[in-house]
Amino acid sequence: MQEIILQVGALLLGSVPTLILFVFLVIAYQFLVQTPLTKMLAERRARTLGAVEAAQKSITAAEVRAAEYAEQLRLARTEVFRTRELKMQEWAADREAAIAVARARAAEQVHKAHAALTTEVVVARQSLLASADELAMQVVRAILPQGTEQTTGQATGGIR
Repeated sequence: MQEIILQVGALLLGSVPTLILFVFLVIAYQFLVQTPLTKMLAERRARTLGAVEAAQKSITAAEVRAAEYAEQLRLARTEVFRTRELKMQEWAADREAAIAVARARAAEQVHKAHAALTTEVVVARQSLLASADELAMQVVRAILPQGTEQTTGQATGGIR
């Protein structure tokens, strides 16, 4: 048993340089690799999260601007429709005024034409009445023989 203990002691003594080298490598790994790697990963995570947060802020700002633009567009459309409606009413009023003027002119022309026709009717009646006696004499002359004309002229009271 003593031999085993001596062998174990010799093994332990032989493993001390390996153990020291292992501890040295772990410490060197900690300072040369692990710490810079942890810093870099933390920085990358911060940048990624920062970029995500910045993107979310940008998206939120873009949504706000889009809502503002939509509201401005709605107001502009409302204004266009209102202006269009006012123009339509203005054009309708102008059209009604033009129609009223045309109707007044037409009524005036009808009135003038009616007055002219009435005047023509009066003139035509007077003309017909004036020529009626002469036509009657011509009819009588045409119907009666030539010899009786004298008696007829005297009987009618000298209408010629």
